[in-house]
Amino acid sequence: MKRKNLMMTTIGLGAAYLLRNEKSRKKLMNQFQAFAEKSKR
Repeated sequence: MKRKNLMMTTIGLGAAYLLRNEKSRKKLMNQFQAFAEKSKR
């Protein structure tokens, strides 16, 4: 459980860092949209 919590914290901090930059933010959103479309099939 501790490991999962640490991993989620790391992901959250990484996402917060990436979302500060507009170019990274757009790239990240495109990746999430592609993943969402892929998982719908």
